[in-house]
Amino acid sequence: MRNGLNAIWRGALAGAPALAALALGVPVLAQTTPSAVSEVIVVAPTPLPGSGVDRDKSPGLVQVLTSADIASAGTPDALRSLNEQVGAVNLDSAAGNPYQPTLFYHGFEASPLQGVSQGLAVYVDGVRFNQAFGDTVNWDLIPNIAIQRMTLEDSNPVFGLNALGGALNLNLKTGFNYHGAEADLSGGSFGAREGEFQYGASYGNTALYIAADSLHQDGWRDLQSSDISNVYGDLGWRGEAGEVHLSGRWANTALNGPGTAPVELLAVDPRAQFTAPNAIQNNDWGATLTGDFKLGANLSLDAEAYYSAFRQAVENGNAANDTPCNDGSGLLCDDSGYSTTLGGATIPAFLGPNPFSYSELDEQLTKTRSYGASAQVVSTASLLGLSNHGVLGASFDGASTDFSAISYIGGLAAVTRVFIGPGVAVDEPGDNTPVKVDITDADSAIFFTDTLDLTSRLSVTASARYNDVEVDLHDQLGGDLSGDHHYSRFNPAIGAAFRATSWLTAYVGYSQANRAPTPAELSCAGPNESCSLANFFVGDPNLKQVVAHTVEAGLRGRTSLWDGALSYSAGLYRTDLADDIVFINSTTLGRAYFTNIGGTRRQGVDAEVRFKDKSWDAYLAWSHTDATYRSGFVESAGSNPDGDLNGDLTIAPGDHLPGIPRDQVKLGATVRPTDKLSVGATAVGQTGGFLFGDEANLTPQLPGFFVLNLNASYQLTKRMEVFARVDNVTNARYYTFGAFSPTPSVFLAQAPNATNPRSYSIAAPTGAFGGVKVRF
Repeated sequence: MRNGLNAIWRGALAGAPALAALALGVPVLAQTTPSAVSEVIVVAPTPLPGSGVDRDKSPGLVQVLTSADIASAGTPDALRSLNEQVGAVNLDSAAGNPYQPTLFYHGFEASPLQGVSQGLAVYVDGVRFNQAFGDTVNWDLIPNIAIQRMTLEDSNPVFGLNALGGALNLNLKTGFNYHGAEADLSGGSFGAREGEFQYGASYGNTALYIAADSLHQDGWRDLQSSDISNVYGDLGWRGEAGEVHLSGRWANTALNGPGTAPVELLAVDPRAQFTAPNAIQNNDWGATLTGDFKLGANLSLDAEAYYSAFRQAVENGNAANDTPCNDGSGLLCDDSGYSTTLGGATIPAFLGPNPFSYSELDEQLTKTRSYGASAQVVSTASLLGLSNHGVLGASFDGASTDFSAISYIGGLAAVTRVFIGPGVAVDEPGDNTPVKVDITDADSAIFFTDTLDLTSRLSVTASARYNDVEVDLHDQLGGDLSGDHHYSRFNPAIGAAFRATSWLTAYVGYSQANRAPTPAELSCAGPNESCSLANFFVGDPNLKQVVAHTVEAGLRGRTSLWDGALSYSAGLYRTDLADDIVFINSTTLGRAYFTNIGGTRRQGVDAEVRFKDKSWDAYLAWSHTDATYRSGFVESAGSNPDGDLNGDLTIAPGDHLPGIPRDQVKLGATVRPTDKLSVGATAVGQTGGFLFGDEANLTPQLPGFFVLNLNASYQLTKRMEVFARVDNVTNARYYTFGAFSPTPSVFLAQAPNATNPRSYSIAAPTGAFGGVKVRF
């Protein structure tokens, strides 16, 4: 263990000069998370809201952002605040849409995209938010203005499946904790315009909260746009016996993302997209009933039940795998022979012999109905004369999903590279066939967590959860997708926190967690059952569940300084995964499959310092992440040009996982020269990471970047505030995601001689935004 931690420190120190070089000459300014010397931050020890525990007693890293932090740059934006204010968080944009990012924390992912190894559990008011079909997280369905608090913590088995690297728990507002009304209007660059509204009030024992949001953005790239509408409401009642809430939500979104584009195309036109369309439409509604009941002086019951309905339609334009045969037959061929349509008929080369005239459109439709309930008993009674906080609970999460998918071969617009339809349906057994499958999921669990104060300074926490998962697939087209899968696991955790002084707390912890393979993974789990990112499934082999073992240790504290408060934290962590599941390249271009590849490891260092007083505040956060494969495997090189003579990549133990920057720095300060004026800035810097598709680390990394953003607000009257922000002040050209594309397979009118398969997702140029808030 000592050698491993020394290795983390050596790697961290080696990576620091790279960030220093990126940051050279850039001012250090931004917004902070509030803190106070006497502040006691209470966090829920389980996903369910209810009785909490002092964060200082936690045996791990726990970070909290409030509604003020989320709105620090103007309009509320949960992902932006996490990316700017939490050192170990970064975002990438594989889809090329700002509202579809993948969130990384310590190298673990929570993403709206299929094909991502989901390693974070996300909850909204105690309800699991990871979608049942692929454990995906659709950030566009969360009403940012309604978020009261976000809690991000390291791996904890009590948070259930997917909490391999940690859990993000969002608590929404109620009429009991938000009073008044607010209307926000904003707009700016890239055709952005947004309107938000919230109202909250309590009337004796009852309370009402309503929030709504409507957003449109044209985007800074071709065929990039976003339309998002969210409505949320909560009706609450409380009395001496407890508190009950009935909440409901509705969301409708349409997101178009140009995805990655070849680097030679971006060099000519940074706005350009590669192939299109790339569109996702989401519709979601749900209701949740929660209750917190007092059973005695030191005993309470928390319970909830929920139901939701989710619909997602995807259109994904790609380079064609089916092109004119070279045998003079006048037909289309793929890698295995003649292309066929429904019923087995061959497909003529209806657009002529030019292979650049063809493209493929992948369509999929997912309909999921989710339901569940959970309950826990909370005891704060002393144990053996010692202060104690114990929770014992059980939960059930179920879902029923209808999934269908089909591909079409059609034309390709010469300049825009948009699919031209209607196209011919593809039905090629063993390669690309229409799919229609019904899926049921059932996840049952029992859990407990107990924090015992052995002394006034030393707290010990023990936790455990038993997960039992059933995933059943039923093929509706008579194929071989049907299969029943069962997984179970007991995950323990133990740790301690020692409060040496008012300004120093030390903690150490060990935990286990697991995730079961998703229906998407189970149905695409072999080289002969490969699928596209649109998930075209063949066969139903089994996969092993992923198990995480995490150990962490650190220091934290706060103290008075000048007329304000200074807080800090520093920690080490290591998480080893057994039987990790990854999406690796197939020999068929543009296809891949899920498989267990053995072990992976994420380890690193987190450090931050924050200061706040009445007139100014500042923070500095730094994170080092070393994410590596611990087992070797072989995959097809795909479009990676550095494959061996057989077209393969050989991944060796010690190779780094793609897409994860080794070092990140977050800087910020806000100055309040008067009671009405606030001026601040945020800065985010990170080193590069290897491209997805280069798991063997053979090609250059994605370039690192350093980005500076400014913000300001002015209180015009007691009820009216104006605000403004400028993103990417220096107009840095940088990229958040990199992969390989079949560049030679698609004619690029803007770069006709392009051959380089490296493809990046380019970030936004300088953008200016402003708005007004009116409070009643």
